Amino acid sequence: MTDWIKAARLRTLPLSMSGIILGSFIAKWRMTEFGGTWDWKIFALAILVTLLYQILSNFANDYGDGIRGTDELRHNVAEQRAVASGRITALQMGNAVILFSVLSLIATIALLYFSFFRENLMKEFYIFVGLGIACILAAVGYTVGKKPYGYMGLGDIFVFIFFGLVSVCGSYFLFTKSFNWDMLLPATAVGMLSAAVLNLNNMRDIVSDESSGKKTLALRLGFKNAMIYEIILLQLPLIIMLVFMMKNGLHTQGKYYAFIFFILILPMMGVRRKIMEVKEPAELDPFLKQVGILTLTMAVLVAVGLNYF
Repeated sequence: MTDWIKAARLRTLPLSMSGIILGSFIAKWRMTEFGGTWDWKIFALAILVTLLYQILSNFANDYGDGIRGTDELRHNVAEQRAVASGRITALQMGNAVILFSVLSLIATIALLYFSFFRENLMKEFYIFVGLGIACILAAVGYTVGKKPYGYMGLGDIFVFIFFGLVSVCGSYFLFTKSFNWDMLLPATAVGMLSAAVLNLNNMRDIVSDESSGKKTLALRLGFKNAMIYEIILLQLPLIIMLVFMMKNGLHTQGKYYAFIFFILILPMMGVRRKIMEVKEPAELDPFLKQVGILTLTMAVLVAVGLNYF
């Protein structure tokens, strides 16, 4: 069991929940202002679904990189991969990928049943079923298949879309049954921070990825340019969230607690500075968890600031 828990890479889970929390609680705030019923069951199921997607992605990544020999070239990585180390066989991990694909689909259908089917919103139900299947395919396709997109430098785009746009805007729609264009702002903020975590991961593995032919965006940019890209990804999200708050007139309504998330500017500056000081790729590993926790903290602070003050 210990090997499976390690393979699930629990430190990646806070990041996966951030978009759901942000989209759900912005919906709660809007529904409080304009009417509507916010359902905790939908929120709980949405969290369950995103956790299953993330664990599925981690298992598929372990399996894909393991059978391709990519992980065998990695050194000084905090979380040794299960398949490459032999702690879990490729067959066992492949079966786990299938199992979690099925569990993810079942949980997705349960979530959409409570969100749409009970209200006879069949069009929305089937659209989101298709979106759920796309999420499952994206989770598996990063390193698995004949042409995994993670090996072509497309991982950052997919992470931005699914962890940012789909997660935030999708969870918002589950509650409100509507789409507001300004939701692209918080979705972009979370998407950029998620891409920042992936880029840190790929910068850390840049030497071994080059040897194995895994042409990530970090490898294509080179370590120096990938560092510039990383700083941009970490610099903009809080500013984008500030624009979202200002656009909704919260500063003119005296709801200053909604801006509590901006206290993260200091720890975010500290993390950026330390990342910029890194000279060896392996030294970037601790920052993956730190950026993930900062992303989750931002989502929680926005949720609290909008709804509970």
